[in-house]
Amino acid sequence: MRILIVNPNTTVSMTEKAAIAARAVAAAGTEITAATSRMGPASIEGHYDGALAVPGLLNELKLRQAEGYDAAVVACFDDTGLEAARSFSDVPVLGLCESAVATAGFLAQRFTVVTTLERSRVLIDNLLHRYGMGGRAKVRASDIPVLELENPASGAIGKLRSEIERALSEDGAEAIVLGCAGMTDLARDLQAIYGVPVVDGVAAAVKQAEALVSLGLSTSKRGSYASPLHKPFLGAMSSFAPSPVVR
Repeated sequence: MRILIVNPNTTVSMTEKAAIAARAVAAAGTEITAATSRMGPASIEGHYDGALAVPGLLNELKLRQAEGYDAAVVACFDDTGLEAARSFSDVPVLGLCESAVATAGFLAQRFTVVTTLERSRVLIDNLLHRYGMGGRAKVRASDIPVLELENPASGAIGKLRSEIERALSEDGAEAIVLGCAGMTDLARDLQAIYGVPVVDGVAAAVKQAEALVSLGLSTSKRGSYASPLHKPFLGAMSSFAPSPVVR
């Protein structure tokens, strides 16, 4: 089984961090390939960054098609471009937020997602309601710009831990979800410190991708995730024009 991890931002070190987390949980026989977007923002913090990251994500999925993969994971907790990727791809595509909150729902009645900035908190809160978890989960922002997670001297870990402690004491959280792909390397240590399940979206998405492939299931192409219709795309987007569907 081959799973492609695509980082829709352009920071290679974050891709490498996600790849390590994915390989740590992948089953024997699962091959993890990690790719970094070649265009777009260095980090994704809010709607503007997310919109401009989607072409790079789709381009990477397209470029890697020839190599062959059985499932793909979009390595951003905002589930950036997830719907478009599912429409484009013929294999299952998993997002970190959807995978993580589904996993947390198996483990706890109430949980808190701890993310980076306030603008991301609002976006993720909207996703939780969309995924049917609005009544069971809260979202907290720890006031950490994403790229500060790459700098051990930034104090980001202290801010994250402070918000987790508030979630446990004030929210009645029974589990914690780490709301950023850049936090993926912290899950095991934080779980040991706080004694509650700490869910990392990368690991959750990889295991759910393995399950879907093993079950022989893929994204429905009837209705909302149908392959895009052939039509002209102009200007810088011309290379994204869908090919005619052979029937």
